[in-house]
Amino acid sequence: MREQLLTLFCAISAIGMQAQIQTNAGVQYLQCMPKDMSTDFSDLSNTYFLADSLMAFDKDKGEGLVQWKRYRLSPRQAFNLNGYWPVRMQMLDFPDAAYDNDPALKIKVEWITPRTARIRMLTTPVEPKNSDADDIMFCEAFKTRKGPSPTRSEYGSVEIQPYPFRLILKNAQGKILTQTRHLIDNDSTQVKLLPFSFIKRGSDNSRSVNPVFLLSPGERIYGCGESFTSLNKVGQKVHLSVTDPQGPETDGMYKPVPFYFSNRGYGIFMHTSAPVTADFGASYIGAQRLFMADEQIDLFVFFGEPKDILDEYTNITGKSPMPPLWSFGTWMSRITYFSQEEGLDIAKKLRDNRIPADVIHFDTGWFGTDWQCDYEFARDRFPSPEKMLKQLAKDGFHTCLWQLPYFTPKNLFFPEIIDKELHVKNATGGMPVEDAILDFTNPETVSWYQSKITNLLKQGVSTIKCDFGEAAPYNGFYHNGHGGLYEHNLYPLRYNKALWEAVERQYPDEGIIWARSAWAGSQRYALHWGGDAATNNIGMLGDLRGGLSFGLSGFSFWSHDMGGFVTASPEDIYRRWLPFGFLSSHTRAHGAPPTEPWLISESFTNAFRECAEMKYRLMPYVYAQAKDCSERGLPMVRALLVEFPHDAGAWLVEDEYMFGSQMLVAPLLESGNCRTVYLPQGKWIDYQTGKVYDGGYQTIETGHIPAIILVRDGSIIPHAPLAQRTDKIDWNAIELKEYKTQATHCTGLLFKPGDTKIERIEK
Repeated sequence: MREQLLTLFCAISAIGMQAQIQTNAGVQYLQCMPKDMSTDFSDLSNTYFLADSLMAFDKDKGEGLVQWKRYRLSPRQAFNLNGYWPVRMQMLDFPDAAYDNDPALKIKVEWITPRTARIRMLTTPVEPKNSDADDIMFCEAFKTRKGPSPTRSEYGSVEIQPYPFRLILKNAQGKILTQTRHLIDNDSTQVKLLPFSFIKRGSDNSRSVNPVFLLSPGERIYGCGESFTSLNKVGQKVHLSVTDPQGPETDGMYKPVPFYFSNRGYGIFMHTSAPVTADFGASYIGAQRLFMADEQIDLFVFFGEPKDILDEYTNITGKSPMPPLWSFGTWMSRITYFSQEEGLDIAKKLRDNRIPADVIHFDTGWFGTDWQCDYEFARDRFPSPEKMLKQLAKDGFHTCLWQLPYFTPKNLFFPEIIDKELHVKNATGGMPVEDAILDFTNPETVSWYQSKITNLLKQGVSTIKCDFGEAAPYNGFYHNGHGGLYEHNLYPLRYNKALWEAVERQYPDEGIIWARSAWAGSQRYALHWGGDAATNNIGMLGDLRGGLSFGLSGFSFWSHDMGGFVTASPEDIYRRWLPFGFLSSHTRAHGAPPTEPWLISESFTNAFRECAEMKYRLMPYVYAQAKDCSERGLPMVRALLVEFPHDAGAWLVEDEYMFGSQMLVAPLLESGNCRTVYLPQGKWIDYQTGKVYDGGYQTIETGHIPAIILVRDGSIIPHAPLAQRTDKIDWNAIELKEYKTQATHCTGLLFKPGDTKIERIEK
């Protein structure tokens, strides 16, 4: 009887525990939330393997063996404090002769360039079969690289300390930039932090890695994608898993990128598509803990200043191609234009109001049913789409259309997608979710999708809005044989690529898309915008932070919805948002109506026109700077630290930016006509008033345009005569305006349509 009661008690306990786990899982993760991989590394049911010592290493091959020692987490009570410590473990695996208690596993260090080293470590004796040539994150130049790798570097070094095992990154002068943590580092602290390690889960024996590096006093970390929180990631736990955060006001990201760099002169690209939680001193102020769902470690380490690191990183994952000239003009949109008549009327009113513009965008309402993507203009509201597109083109407008890769059960194409098996599947070959989600790992899906897009492009459509892409099922099974753990984050990259290829085939060297989601490598398929911002000051701040962080992650071109997206924008916030929008690489008015300035007020129409005219006059500057960014992996919306890495104050600024290399922009994030700005050392000339300011903190009144816009002393800013459309710009009448106060000479860049090289001009 006692045994029966004990059995019953255990069964009830197990049911209760399972229910609690399910409840907690439901609370901890919803699809709109990023995954937190750090929780796996505090699970007492897992086995922990800690990198202990280097057993052997062949310097000529750059290969060796690391011994990983087996540990478990043991609960520990100290009076009323409960915690856990890593405790050495002797395995109970059966048969014990078949497994290693402390496995010796491969490490490989390879120099890619003098500034870039690659470190790979395994958690199993079986090496992965996937080659670099098959990896979609890598650009073709990296996949096909030839020649021996350098054996040493004048820019930095990766040293391996045998015991205690450490990877030590040093600069050219031998200063330690960072190094991995070993268990022995816990001796000096009561916080028994897990060091460089990997886990084997008690649930299913799957493995995940956790590289842990030191975080130094005064260290600052930047990058990680389009992050809307503070630019400096130290003190934050950053979740690198693609989500739809519903706007730029949370810690979720449409466009996470597993890449970051430090103000100490190094950067790291975590080459993985699995979810990552990067804990930059959030749980322990002296450690950067990279909780990776991946079972192997593949890190690219870069040495140098921010420009060097961005150049090296984009040499591996690709640089943003130069967009067509027309794309830098004004994009006019709302959610949504519902008819041919409405689209043509918007185009006419832009010209009637003398507002320079180049693109009309039709959002979710050009189909027969709003939001139901069927790649066909609704014939009752668009009786002659080809005629409309020709008329818009004649008036100097390119056309963009919205679509998405999810198909609801009521969608026209749902049965076909299911019948042809073009969708992501579940473990039984069925549907993992209610919608059919296109599987871009399937070549037949790509061909089907591209044929639909090509048909629209042949009618005269110029480009496509690549919306959504964040919801690839983690529990899905994909045509290439991979599971959702590794394909979820790659989905935006495959989606971006499929659309880009279709547009680029139709318009060679003129291809462009307008995408919301991204992953490492998506910069090859420009361009991206900042998602659905709130129509308030916080929405504007979130977009600005997101754009700056995105630019610090290898993306050159980026835009956002001026005024915000969610509701009709209050005139004050929209007016202050305008210069930020027009002084970004790409400019779009979009969101809940009205977005069109003439529907708001006459004074607002004048303000909108003035900002548009400013950008169109600056188009030679914009175009040349864009070309320079494209060649060097630099952002157009550029954090000050990129341009002024030796100015300590520049690393602190996250509400101003450099627009290219020579213009500084400080948006008004609150109502008023002045704000305090930080100016790097030197003289700065107000673009609107001509007033001169010294470096340091300055409180400056705006000019007529509600933003602080300054030019570096010694700059040449090329201007063009005003045109209403980019194809009417007179490139033979460029004026090279000098901005000089104490500078002995002026420099600038010039790049015209048809040129092959940037001209560097000096006076």
